[in-house]
Amino acid sequence: METVEPGVRSGRVLGVLRVASGNFLEMYDFMVFGYFAAAIGRAYLPPGGDMKKLLDALAVFGVGFLMRPLGAVVLGAYTDRFGRRAGLLLTLLLMSVGIVTLTITPTYAAIGIAATVLVLLGRLVQGFSAGAELGNVSVYLAEMAPEGRKGFYVAWQSASQQVAVVVAALIGVATAALLSPQALSNWGWRLPLALGCLIVPLLFLMRRHLPETEAFAARKETLSLREIAAGLWRGRARVLGGMAMVVMTTVSFYMITAYTPTFGRLLHLPERANLLITAGVGLSNLIWLPLVGALSDRIGRRPILIACTVLAVLTAYPAMAWLASAPSVFRLLAVELWLSALYGGYNAAMVVYLTEVVPAKVRASGFSLAYSLATALGGFTPFIATWLIDRTHNLAMPGAWLTLCAAISLTAVLVLRRTEAPADA
Repeated sequence: METVEPGVRSGRVLGVLRVASGNFLEMYDFMVFGYFAAAIGRAYLPPGGDMKKLLDALAVFGVGFLMRPLGAVVLGAYTDRFGRRAGLLLTLLLMSVGIVTLTITPTYAAIGIAATVLVLLGRLVQGFSAGAELGNVSVYLAEMAPEGRKGFYVAWQSASQQVAVVVAALIGVATAALLSPQALSNWGWRLPLALGCLIVPLLFLMRRHLPETEAFAARKETLSLREIAAGLWRGRARVLGGMAMVVMTTVSFYMITAYTPTFGRLLHLPERANLLITAGVGLSNLIWLPLVGALSDRIGRRPILIACTVLAVLTAYPAMAWLASAPSVFRLLAVELWLSALYGGYNAAMVVYLTEVVPAKVRASGFSLAYSLATALGGFTPFIATWLIDRTHNLAMPGAWLTLCAAISLTAVLVLRRTEAPADA
């Protein structure tokens, strides 16, 4: 067993906190948008019926994900060329644009279509930065992890997002408790966003003092952008396979977090209970991720990936059908916690496995591209789930969507066994 000096251990803990801090901001913003999607839709989008407003707002929520693949290529290549620290600072700067824009833009009633355009542009910039943020964080944690602890360390990338889920949900509950429904709908939803803006300077300060990873600093050559693009093209099979593998993570995550308050309203459940359930899901995720990440270091990634995807295929729709047959707060909580266990277990093993699959020379850009392509699909989960319910009048349809995506990821996990590259390839 590795003996670690207390100073080294504390330095690693501080390093994890500094790296994961930007992930917190990214997810906090997305969660607040998801929780208050209906109010944001009324504020920034043209007039329409309630369902149209909701679908339009969820489409704006999802459209930022379409920029992620471009951000993954451009910013991921920047990180592979100029270093992990430089990439993390740049993505944090761009992410801040999204949350500030959403917070301060006047409403549609005040400036018309310009409000819609400004908010949309803010989401596109944020999506562009988020395309590389998660990959940069995961690669940094993988490269700083001690031997045999990579799964545990990389799991804290996703764990930081769960802290954001919990914090955003609790702030949402507090805001709803302190303000009248009218005030919350008119302007109260801006308060959680403003709190997010206030922590941006602190996050910059934390990341500014990050050291470069030893793995990157030890490189004897710096790749040109053309060489990085060529490396991505040569590894395209792994990137596309990785994208399919990530689909299960992105769809299940946004279904059980950002979509829960909206889904709860469609089930006619109390809004405060929906937010508290979302906070509970975040806590559940936070427990599962490091535990299963450490387990994957002991028994391997693939058994966990296969078990979680098979269970999702077998249970996602039946669980949703059980909930839809007699909606209640208890049933929603039970279903969400079950899906949280599947998400947490799968994601903990999947993220570190993806860092091991993509070629090392283009690890940041390859990881980011695979993840962002999947997130471009998964980020539309709130919209797709609501659209399916609206078209079929079947409240269990989110379960069918998750079943399909879990089957895609299961196939990818089985195939990637034959295309896997060594970590030092």
